[in-house]
Amino acid sequence: MFYFYTISHALLLQVLFFSATFDDTVKNFTVKIAPKANQVFVKKEELSLDVIKQYRVKCPREADKVAVLKDRIFPAAEKLGQSIIFVRTRASASNLHRRLDEDGYKCTSIQGGLSNEERDRVIREFRCGQTRILIATDVLARGFDQAQVTLVVNYDLPIKNSFPNDPDYELYLHRIGRSGRFGRKGAAFNFLVTGTDEDNMNKISSYFNREIPEVPWDDDDAFEKVLKEAGLA
Repeated sequence: MFYFYTISHALLLQVLFFSATFDDTVKNFTVKIAPKANQVFVKKEELSLDVIKQYRVKCPREADKVAVLKDRIFPAAEKLGQSIIFVRTRASASNLHRRLDEDGYKCTSIQGGLSNEERDRVIREFRCGQTRILIATDVLARGFDQAQVTLVVNYDLPIKNSFPNDPDYELYLHRIGRSGRFGRKGAAFNFLVTGTDEDNMNKISSYFNREIPEVPWDDDDAFEKVLKEAGLA
């Protein structure tokens, strides 16, 4: 999704495109350099694509997140397309990858600690469908398009590094936007454990003016039902 400007002087037509989520500093700069341009802006709360259904999954314990992945997300991923699991730190990406790999699940991971060659290899394998499940930090949250991605899992919610540690709304939008590309349908599952997780999920829901219903973490039928509602099953 992009903003666009058109500038017309006699026979000159100039069109400038910018990211839909650029900040106020960039926005003010573009207005300054093209004050007479036609401007089209989309409210941030409208940028959450309607084709992406969002859900919250409350897990009793941190370890139950892995159980949801194994028992409910992975079986769906095998049938529906590819999945990206977003975690907050490099260590989390490595640990989750190792844990799943030890249990026999075929997946891969990408994070900032990898060399450029290693990142290219992981991306290449995922793009060609050699791997269907990718664990990633936010190094992959922006600018990565893969039409076959139908599921995004926020294993950890995106949180701002500055105090207070509120949700990073823009990053959340970029993350879930990795699914449902090119007009296709997609779903995003947000894992919650603590009261802080629930508070941040409520803030995200309020910010984007979107209801984000709960899916019981241990209910196979409920997962199947919401995937059908999302048009994926």
